[in-house]
Amino acid sequence: MATRTFALNTEPHVADIGGTKLEFQPEVFGDEFMDAYVELREAQKAKGVDMDNLVDADPADVRRTVRALRLFLARQMLEDSAELILRLNVVKDGKTLETFRDLDDAEEYAAQHQGARVVDAFRLPTRVIVELLEWVVELFGGGSRPTTSSVASSTPSRQAGKRGTGVSPSRASTPTRGR
Repeated sequence: MATRTFALNTEPHVADIGGTKLEFQPEVFGDEFMDAYVELREAQKAKGVDMDNLVDADPADVRRTVRALRLFLARQMLEDSAELILRLNVVKDGKTLETFRDLDDAEEYAAQHQGARVVDAFRLPTRVIVELLEWVVELFGGGSRPTTSSVASSTPSRQAGKRGTGVSPSRASTPTRGR
């Protein structure tokens, strides 16, 4: 009979971002991770934001998608780090008027104070948030993106097989003899 021992992480994973340390849970149960990941994908899909092409996206939709990324990350973090990454400040003339955790509440409050705007208390470039997402998926998702429903997946690769023999219009118009 074979015996195999499996180790469980007991120390938090740490992301050091410019000296600020965000602590992630040592282990995350698969179903909790998948639930959070599916919610993230649904939020991203609902807004129609392609994180690889932000140029054409509506800024409000991008903000909500990045917020969904922060919510996903927070669900994998220890409480103090989660609170930090989710904290929103309503700022006017460089002064914080109020602090929130919920974006809708923060936006509602800001709308009541002319010239006020909502900012993340712990500001990060979007690329860092995306890198954190990739790292967390590696940590808790088994090293690759979790499997989701086919509607949430990317377009499948072209099927293997014999390619067509037709001449492409560009090839027909630009001879490449001598190359």
